[in-house]
Amino acid sequence: CRQYRNDLEQARRVAGVGAPELVKLRHFFDHPGFIEPLADSVRAALSLLPEEHRETARLVFTAHSIPVAMNDASGPERDGLYERQQRETARLVTESVRGPGAGFDLVWQSRSGPPQVPWLEPDIVEHIAALAAQRIHAIVVAPSGFVSDHIEVRWDLDVEARAAAEAHGILFARAAT
Repeated sequence: CRQYRNDLEQARRVAGVGAPELVKLRHFFDHPGFIEPLADSVRAALSLLPEEHRETARLVFTAHSIPVAMNDASGPERDGLYERQQRETARLVTESVRGPGAGFDLVWQSRSGPPQVPWLEPDIVEHIAALAAQRIHAIVVAPSGFVSDHIEVRWDLDVEARAAAEAHGILFARAAT
């Protein structure tokens, strides 16, 4: 993100007088206009599960994993900012759907890069195996770190995560973006 902002500012300098003004919008991770539709989508996904599993289904939120160093970069006030924002989105949605203090999981997907570089964990597929070990019978997966369905959401969740859940005998529903 920093590189994008630097490149845009450089382009404005090159363009000179009359260059378009660039206005950075506020982060939307906690904006009601993002939280409310996501909560609606989680409710819709819950309704796809058999009624006897809706109240106990685990809410599992996903976002794109990033290197741990990137999450912890930019000084003390920003340490872990990305993860904190993703966690707050999940908390707000869960609170809207199930009330204050209700539990949820935050996991990651779409890891790439060299295996020796640590990325945020756990991965969604690994987490599903852990949920099976805890005898969880149903999950709703909400790709809260994404604003549209695209190849990473569709492949990572609709194919890989769903297959992992089915292999472990866990009922699976995915909230739409």
